[in-house]
Amino acid sequence: MPLIKTPRLEMFVEERGVGSPVLFVSGTGADLRVKPNVLDSPLAKSFRVIAYDQRGLGQTQKPLGPYEMEDYSIDAIALLDKLGIDNVYLVGVSFGGMVALHVALQYPERVTKIVLCCTSPGGVFASFPFHDLPDDQTATERAMQLMEFNDLRHTRRWQRDNATSVDAMIKVMNSRLIKDHATLEFKRGYREQIQARSRHDVVANLDRIKSETFICAGLYDGIAPEENQRVMLEKIPNSRCQFYSGGHLFLFEDQKAWGDIIEFLAN
Repeated sequence: MPLIKTPRLEMFVEERGVGSPVLFVSGTGADLRVKPNVLDSPLAKSFRVIAYDQRGLGQTQKPLGPYEMEDYSIDAIALLDKLGIDNVYLVGVSFGGMVALHVALQYPERVTKIVLCCTSPGGVFASFPFHDLPDDQTATERAMQLMEFNDLRHTRRWQRDNATSVDAMIKVMNSRLIKDHATLEFKRGYREQIQARSRHDVVANLDRIKSETFICAGLYDGIAPEENQRVMLEKIPNSRCQFYSGGHLFLFEDQKAWGDIIEFLAN
């Protein structure tokens, strides 16, 4: 590590912590060079957390597309095979939760428990359509457009009335940008990811998920709204759901969330 060559592609992988293995699957456009990340979270103090840049992103190889959701689930299992891990706790955030659903359906014997954070089952219960955003948007323009969806309390009126807070949020977002995210290769990989995301739909198969599942989300999340969480709760047989204070980034906003995730996995 950190570069691991699987039969399909070379993947950038990092891990931290000891104990039972947790495979962490990250969200749209995620890059392990952006700090802090899950390896700095309380999760890595309780488990052996394995995180990786997904195909087309970060420092992982960026093969030509198109990519499909099945590619991401196969990648996850290929990584576990390479690490010699038979089964794991699976934690997926946002797009990573979509990947986790595909892994749980295609490789149920490899998954002990699942945590689905701020994600959606797709189809008529899809998350916000990132694929509809203009390709030529700057990071700041995208952040401004998504602000009211990331947190439904941050309406356009709220933004106008809280200019100082908005400026501070944009500065934080800009501080987490990586220089090569502006390259054509990165943009291609990102576009392949969000196009695959647009075709995600496991609604009809949710009742086939066998692993115990913890669904968690922010109360004010407009990207993966409450209705989508309740559909998964209704259809996944052995599941529970908890909402937290915050929006799509509730894991950073409500410290109780990580504690509940750790307790669910440990017990």
